[in-house]
Amino acid sequence: MTAAELALGGEASTDLAAVDDIEWAVRLLAATPTHEGRDRELLRQWARRADEFGSRLAPVASTARVVERDDGLERMLLARYTSRPPTVELYTDTLALAEELVDARGWRAWYPTGSVRAAALAHEAVHAHLHHGPAKAALKQALDHTVLRLGRRRMAGHVAGAEEVAAHAYARTVCGLGRGPLLLTAALRAELTRPGREK
Repeated sequence: MTAAELALGGEASTDLAAVDDIEWAVRLLAATPTHEGRDRELLRQWARRADEFGSRLAPVASTARVVERDDGLERMLLARYTSRPPTVELYTDTLALAEELVDARGWRAWYPTGSVRAAALAHEAVHAHLHHGPAKAALKQALDHTVLRLGRRRMAGHVAGAEEVAAHAYARTVCGLGRGPLLLTAALRAELTRPGREK
């Protein structure tokens, strides 16, 4: 989960759970550079397709090295995948805050103890999967975003942010979460930007 995800809009509402998972995905896409001014219904269509793609992915094994760090709050990061060498950085301070927020907001039924860490690892495993394999092309096809058409031939285009939506949907599904990780991301953002919060 990146700083861009933690910068999702609309978290001023105190009832973050009233926003459904697809709407959080739409907000993620809308906040992604290149989507400024895009039609909201088109973003919703892409969000649904990316969510469906991620939730249908077969289990993905990760061979990336896992490194724990404790500077996620200042970076506004929960986890991050880097490809050279394949590494997942888990930010233990942000994971701890996420677990606190789950309890404080009464969301434990949606995010069982330990599931935030598991979801972060699953999310980053999908990033590696999309980075190194044919699944990236399959996601493009699923999104059905045509950027060039020549007669009957068409070229599927990249949709910025769609991989994030797919990775969140995958993590929700394989970890058996009651709600997607984007809701928790929004709660983290709201907490980290709360006026008066100690740095």
